[in-house]
Amino acid sequence: MDFASDNAGGASPKILEAIVAANSGFTPAYGADDFSRDAAARLSATFERDCAVFLVTTGTAANALALAALAPPWGAIFCHEDAHISDDECGAPEFYTNGAKLVGLHGSHGKITPASLSDALDLYPRGLVKQVQPAALSISQATECGTLYSLAEIADLADLAHGAGLGVHMDGARFANALETLGCTPAEASWKAGIDILSFGATKNGALACEAVIVFDPERAADLPFRRKRGGHTLSKGRFLGAQMQAYLEADHWRELARDANQMAARLADGLTAIPGIRAPWPRQVNEVFVVLPGVIDRALRRAGARYYDWGTRGLTAMQAPGADESFVRLVTSFATTREQVDAFLRIARSAAGG
Repeated sequence: MDFASDNAGGASPKILEAIVAANSGFTPAYGADDFSRDAAARLSATFERDCAVFLVTTGTAANALALAALAPPWGAIFCHEDAHISDDECGAPEFYTNGAKLVGLHGSHGKITPASLSDALDLYPRGLVKQVQPAALSISQATECGTLYSLAEIADLADLAHGAGLGVHMDGARFANALETLGCTPAEASWKAGIDILSFGATKNGALACEAVIVFDPERAADLPFRRKRGGHTLSKGRFLGAQMQAYLEADHWRELARDANQMAARLADGLTAIPGIRAPWPRQVNEVFVVLPGVIDRALRRAGARYYDWGTRGLTAMQAPGADESFVRLVTSFATTREQVDAFLRIARSAAGG
């Protein structure tokens, strides 16, 4: 019953098979191989336009390199105050941009609003030498709260950012899960809504170690080959990244994996919120479930070996916040999560609640 993270599971068997198949023979190194070229072509086809594609092994590298392509060292990168790039990447965006400043914006349930972005832009006027200069907006889809921006909300933020001369980045570590809920095409959820650069995640959704920086205007990518190499993320045996991405995209395998994860999260969320005393501060939208657990249920689950994380309460209202002997927790499902694991978790929770 491991619901700590979608990083905790293994890799999709289809992706592992592709890695093994790519292991045979010899091929050019450093991404100059047919696997990587084909993966890039498949991504361009998936997103319905010619893109510049850069495969890397981690989401941190993808985000940091993407932001480095948008922000100079004296730039300001606007993001949510709880964004992964701000709280969970050990200063990598600042390091890769050689000093750009992350400016955290408030917003309920992990989402930036046009009003909060507009207010921030007013505080950072362009041309004021003593301050960092507005350079980029970064939004997460899904957010750190497992919530989603609608296509209209993305477009509104992108229009405001572009009007102020900012590039727009999307952290898509769970882009596939978001897409399954939104029910739209990859293009509609990205460049058609105003995204300039996407960190396209695969690792959380069944890859072994594979992410892509997708630049929808290749002119913005002119220096990314050098940034990736200088940052230590040009993999010598790049074919193993290309092979992973090929298998991930083949026959919409990535959508299938995300669909499975989302379905298990829905089963988990529905089961938990039906138990008296358990409440969710917002509805589940992807493969992350956030709930407030009574202490007696929390302790019973942990004694039984269940794994999940306590979560910060900064984004909660007073009505949503946990009370005495309650815990606010995050549970994450993956493609590898089974109905049996979910149902065992729910049985323990119901029993502890007296059901």
